[in-house]
Amino acid sequence: MVRRTTLVAVILLARLAAGAGPGLPAAPTDANIPETLTEYLQYAARHSPALQAAFEDWRAAVEQIPQAKALPDPTFTYNYFIRQIDDRQRVGLMQMFPWFGTIAARTDAAAAAAKAAQSRYDVRRRQLFAEVKQAFYEYVYLAGATRVAQENLTLMQHFEEVARTKYITAAAAHPDIVRAQIEVARLQNELITLERQRTPVVARLHAALNRPSGALLPWPRSEPDSPAEIDREVLLATLRDRNPELQAMESEVERLNREVAVARRNFYPDIGVGAEWMQMPMSGGGNEQDMLVGIQLNVPIWRGSYRAGEMQARAMARRAQHERKDLENSLVARTERALFEFENSGREVRLYRDVLVPRSQELVDASETAYMAGTIDFLRLIDAQQTLLRFQLARERAQVDQRQRLAELEMLAGADLP
Repeated sequence: MVRRTTLVAVILLARLAAGAGPGLPAAPTDANIPETLTEYLQYAARHSPALQAAFEDWRAAVEQIPQAKALPDPTFTYNYFIRQIDDRQRVGLMQMFPWFGTIAARTDAAAAAAKAAQSRYDVRRRQLFAEVKQAFYEYVYLAGATRVAQENLTLMQHFEEVARTKYITAAAAHPDIVRAQIEVARLQNELITLERQRTPVVARLHAALNRPSGALLPWPRSEPDSPAEIDREVLLATLRDRNPELQAMESEVERLNREVAVARRNFYPDIGVGAEWMQMPMSGGGNEQDMLVGIQLNVPIWRGSYRAGEMQARAMARRAQHERKDLENSLVARTERALFEFENSGREVRLYRDVLVPRSQELVDASETAYMAGTIDFLRLIDAQQTLLRFQLARERAQVDQRQRLAELEMLAGADLP
């Protein structure tokens, strides 16, 4: 039974080392498939349909600016008097001009709308990068947890051999071997569970990258640790200054204020300037021609309607200002929570990396020595190994949590944090 258990573990480790899990295809070796976080972000930026849609929305908003600058099309008229005994005809051309400042206000409103669309594009880009980072770091955790489980399985197999050796020399009881085999089987099952988790984690990455699901991705490459500290005041100042959602709302407030200026000009008439050419036959023969120049004004008499339009525009501008303040409050609260979680994860990383994992490793080594000497039983050796495994997995989780919170903070701040 001991040899059979060892053989199963060796086969499982060989499959995991080859990059395949039970019932799963091997990871692809295509050089174009991303492996590092930078490669993942570049791939997502090129292939995300949501980001491309936001870009097209921005481009469409930019095309509104020349339309807002344009004057209305001139009016051409042609008249021919068909009931006269002589032929008369008249040709006219009229160009209307909005009241002074209307075009400038309308253009500024279109420019502010384009700026808001640009900020919304940046919002979507930041959100996309955060989604990719969250999924990527979850994949990093899975890789680290699998590596830790493999190391502990190898360690437990070693303990099994130690117990079997002591049993042969009558220095240990048979239950020690059984306990070791139970622990080996438990770790084998843990490895299988971790490997099967690879499929949904990779599917999440495929969704963020707009890649067809199905094929596995290679294990991600390791990256340097996240920064240990972030200055709170600098972070909040960066958020208020560079957060793209806030910038989009500020541009929307500016656009609506320009719309108020446009609505105010409805009280004033549009001015038309035109010329008319007329041709009439003369009694003595020949034709007489004349040129007329005129001005045309519309008469804005429905002032109640114009006033209501202005009040509506002002209300919408005030609403946008309130929404912008509410958004800022919400973003600050989210940032405070994410910053707390980032700092807490950093503290846990240092605790596990510098204290608990090294001390647990020392405990395992000392327990093995004591077990070989017969001063402790096998249960205490297994308990030391389980403590090491628990702290190693907690270290991997804390490292990934810190990086995920950093990705969230960068999305909220609208900038890469140093």
